[in-house]
Amino acid sequence: MNDSGTVLVTGAARRLGAAVLRDLLKHGIAGDPPIERIVAVDLREPKPEDRVEGVETVRADLRTPEVASLIARVRPQTVLHLDVLAAPSQAGGRTAMKERNVIGTMQLLAACQKAPSVHRLVVKSAAAVYGCAPRDPALFTEDTQPHRPPRAGYGKDVTEVEGYVRGFSRRRPDVAVTILRFANFLGPDVQTAFVDYLTLPVLPTVLGYDPRLQFVHIDDVVRTIRVAAGDTHPGTYNVAGPGVLTLSQIARRLGKPTMPIPGFATATLGQLLKRAGAVDFTADQLSLLTYGRVIDTERLASRLGVVPDYSTAAAVDAHAESARLRGLISRDAVAAAERRLSGLLARRAVRRQEATFPNGGSAGRGAEGHGAGARASEEPGFEGEHWKEEA
Repeated sequence: MNDSGTVLVTGAARRLGAAVLRDLLKHGIAGDPPIERIVAVDLREPKPEDRVEGVETVRADLRTPEVASLIARVRPQTVLHLDVLAAPSQAGGRTAMKERNVIGTMQLLAACQKAPSVHRLVVKSAAAVYGCAPRDPALFTEDTQPHRPPRAGYGKDVTEVEGYVRGFSRRRPDVAVTILRFANFLGPDVQTAFVDYLTLPVLPTVLGYDPRLQFVHIDDVVRTIRVAAGDTHPGTYNVAGPGVLTLSQIARRLGKPTMPIPGFATATLGQLLKRAGAVDFTADQLSLLTYGRVIDTERLASRLGVVPDYSTAAAVDAHAESARLRGLISRDAVAAAERRLSGLLARRAVRRQEATFPNGGSAGRGAEGHGAGARASEEPGFEGEHWKEEA
């Protein structure tokens, strides 16, 4: 077996892993010989809908030394480490999640360090490494140091994972190491705490805050992992769809009403939603809904040549369509209400100006459209006759 044709994928029993496996079987890795062998590794067997034909499935616990014998036996050239979990419910609790994320990564890296066959390593990380704080910059680049580093939860896990990966890179400079810091995933069959949040009939928000958020569509996630696996530009990359949406804009696009909650009550609300089985929210996710986070993806485009097909707004719309999310208020109703409100404000402005200049003359009037009345008649959705009736 030629080492150059062997790819090992961890976390392969979940939806993302299955999507990456199918993508590799279909497209291969650019610039490499055809893939001769794909080894899918996970702690559990994949569900029937996530099972992929044409790959070798291996059940293994990355937290144990058995991963070393697995790497020695398989002799992969490329390792895609996707087994970094974002929610405690995915691992059976916070303690198990911490062990799988951090200890599992340590064991995998130790095994790869001793394997001369390994030439590429791609690690799934997250923008959660930047944390969320009120004094954060408007845009996080890959080199930006967080003002308040994550102290617990998923953000803390991926921070430690990246630290061990950088140590591995120093010990094995011959291995091309790529870290991908993803924004929150959206798209068909995506199951995350934030997706569960978007499915709530009413979206709880933090009173006085309207965070800026970014998302990345699952199709762009899969394509980015494949490109990184075959690229000769190792490094750390932010990955998110172009553009930004505030939480209020997301709610309007989904037709969801919001319920502002005082900041001191958000932790209690998160615990109640978790106990009810609605949303598995952690402290770092609540911070995201308070302060938001925006990452810069210029390096992703300039070095890896990856520009996501889905913008943040398109990812939200695609997810809503695929998940068949139905808000209490339709988007058409929201748009109609906005038009009515715009018209009401415009009419009030006209009446105020007419009251100020009862004879129809002002320094600002003249050749340009005969005053505010004519300008107001140009507002979309209003005809001149309508203005005369309201006058």
